[in-house]
Amino acid sequence: MTFDLANVIGLMGSALMVVAYAYSNMAKTLNFVIFNAMNLVGALLLIWSLTVHFNLASMALEVVWAAIALLGLGNALKGKKR
Repeated sequence: MTFDLANVIGLMGSALMVVAYAYSNMAKTLNFVIFNAMNLVGALLLIWSLTVHFNLASMALEVVWAAIALLGLGNALKGKKR
């Protein structure tokens, strides 16, 4: 395995998603903007990494994950405006 920029960015994305998951399980009150933003950025970093080291199954997962996070972020931001 080569340790290049794509791997570093992918690891950062993975770490961000793990932190978001831990946050969702430890927070007394979940801030859905922060949670979904962390998941979206993490998925986008992984998608970028996967454009260099392509894997179809992982790419499909990350695209769906990013879409769900984007929808959740939109809902959370809509809820804050009310």
